[in-house]
Amino acid sequence: MKPSSILAVVVAAAVGFAAALWLNPRDPEIRRAPGERVDLSAPAPRLNGRPDLSGMWEAERTPTTEFVRVLGPSLAEIQPDLNEITKHMINVFWDVKPEDVPIRPEAAAITEARQKSGKDFQSAYCLPSGIPAATLTLHVKMVQGPREIAVLHGSGDPAREIYIDGRTLPQPPEPSWMGTSAGHWQDDTLVVETTGFNERAWLDGFGHPRSEAMRITERFHRRDFGHMDLEMTFDDPKYYSRPFGFKTTMILLPDDHLYEYVCTENQKFKDHLPN
Repeated sequence: MKPSSILAVVVAAAVGFAAALWLNPRDPEIRRAPGERVDLSAPAPRLNGRPDLSGMWEAERTPTTEFVRVLGPSLAEIQPDLNEITKHMINVFWDVKPEDVPIRPEAAAITEARQKSGKDFQSAYCLPSGIPAATLTLHVKMVQGPREIAVLHGSGDPAREIYIDGRTLPQPPEPSWMGTSAGHWQDDTLVVETTGFNERAWLDGFGHPRSEAMRITERFHRRDFGHMDLEMTFDDPKYYSRPFGFKTTMILLPDDHLYEYVCTENQKFKDHLPN
């Protein structure tokens, strides 16, 4: 399958369940400048002495020109909804030279087989997109409390609970789509460790695999009111020869809210798409 074809089916899966939002919402807790403008560069709010990560966030969008540069000039004609995804949702190794990708032969074979199979990213079948796709597609809502942070996904993925009460990750972990997460603070940066993944989810639209040994580390740093730096590191010794990762910026969506999303049960339209 050509990269542009991979992107087309992934975007179809990603944007097919775009969440609805309240019309003209206004959060009374947000301080506004004259003219009702929200100052995204204002200081970050704090909760119990730590940055409060609560809010609706969207991963910084990848310019269409970047998609076209890598995946071909005809891409925009095939898929116009590129503003709903990011480059790392398509390929976690987007910024890595092909010769530097630390993939083991077993993982390379799985990736190639998935691309040749004609199968879509798992969200096209009403299955969870997993991490990192759930964070990079559409938007997420974070709700921070004193003992845990809840992460709700506009993509319809299961909610995550990030425990910040000092507990350690369970041993042995119980495999699941989203894993189990525990976080701790390093100064003003929240460091989240997640383990306990099943092997059914793809890491990205290109089909890179993950094993039950996968460990994902996320570092969240809310640098001001409207911007949060996110660094994700993946460590899976079964399929990759060394840890790897990427950085992105999460942008606050002030006043936005989530609606519920229910995936179309037993949808069949994908059966009629050409491979």
